Amino acid sequence: MPLDSEKSAQVAADLFVKCREFTAAKEVMAAGYYPFFRPISSVLGDVVIVNGKEMIMIGSNNYLGLVDHPQVKEAAAKASMKYGSGCTGSRLLNGTLDLHVELEERLARFMKRESALVFSTGFQTNLGTISSIVSKDDIIIIDRSNHASIVDGCRLAYGKTMKYAHNDMKDLERVLDIAAKNGIRGGILIISDGVFSMEGDIVNLPRMCTLADKYGARILLDDAHSIGLLGDGGRGTAEHFGLIDRVDITMGTFSKSFASLGGFIVGDEDVIHFIKHFARELIFSASIPPSAAAAVVAALDIIENEPERRKNLWHNTHKMHQGFRDLGFDIGTTETPVVPVLIRDDTVCFKFWRDLSDAGIFANAVVPPAVAPGMSLIRTSYTATHTEQQLDRVLDTFELLGKKYGII
Repeated sequence: MPLDSEKSAQVAADLFVKCREFTAAKEVMAAGYYPFFRPISSVLGDVVIVNGKEMIMIGSNNYLGLVDHPQVKEAAAKASMKYGSGCTGSRLLNGTLDLHVELEERLARFMKRESALVFSTGFQTNLGTISSIVSKDDIIIIDRSNHASIVDGCRLAYGKTMKYAHNDMKDLERVLDIAAKNGIRGGILIISDGVFSMEGDIVNLPRMCTLADKYGARILLDDAHSIGLLGDGGRGTAEHFGLIDRVDITMGTFSKSFASLGGFIVGDEDVIHFIKHFARELIFSASIPPSAAAAVVAALDIIENEPERRKNLWHNTHKMHQGFRDLGFDIGTTETPVVPVLIRDDTVCFKFWRDLSDAGIFANAVVPPAVAPGMSLIRTSYTATHTEQQLDRVLDTFELLGKKYGII
């Protein structure tokens, strides 16, 4: 027989109510405009196969075109044969291979910094770095358009987070001044994307460094979309501006130019050593598999030895910038291979995406909350290996659809 306390216990609300009430995605699916989780059945190169149909890929981050490079694939295959398919544990315990150490040494040399540390994913890299380096008396100041991994890393950190308007250095100075006037018990960490993943513009790093010096702040730069692209040697935003020694920590990922999976940071040895022993996302996650590590080493070789890939990438980038602007599309302030085509209306954006797909163009529809309300867009991005014919076909298709929907 139940006790009286059991009889009077209040029954909790159903945890899954929110799941059953979420119908927005299913409504878009039913209308035939759902642009997400599309299964691709081929290499993610410049041409992909989706549902048996060949499509031009302008929706990936394969900037240097290395995902299908024979040297990269062979290195991954050989590593799997030598080391097996995975490491079955974290870097701290049994998951560090000599291959991981070699990769970190190569990354540090390539980025011209003292030390490097490899994480399992780019997202985890930001979570682990920010949450381990920022203490309760510290202040984090971030760009409002930073990647979600930075936002979540700030949520995990014990310090106070403040935001400034996108790439607005006057507003950054305003926020720094507020922090200083309110009394700073700890340190300040300014965090920004190098290249912003939706807008495609580049952070005003020279002015940021000046402000950091003025207020005694440190800088963490997320160069996920910059390394391989910017700088004479492809070392990213800091090299692009000649400021390698002025950025305290640079973060990068392997899923873009390096055609693999994982993330890393570079910086002073003592800083990297500290993060290595306090970042929970590193300590409690399995390390990247041997194939992924070997692929990055091979990609590094190509990046260092084939500068013509960056030259081709920028040729294609400038062609598409000019092409879209000549047609009358609004592509914002992009300066990079990330080219957002502003549609603004959510429904039109989904329809535009559907027509692109029907025409054999694989692009990405981006709607709120990934962007601000009224700023829905088609996110396109380009590679070193796209052909002139492929790019011309993309522009011709956008022209037809732009006129169809009254955008141009």
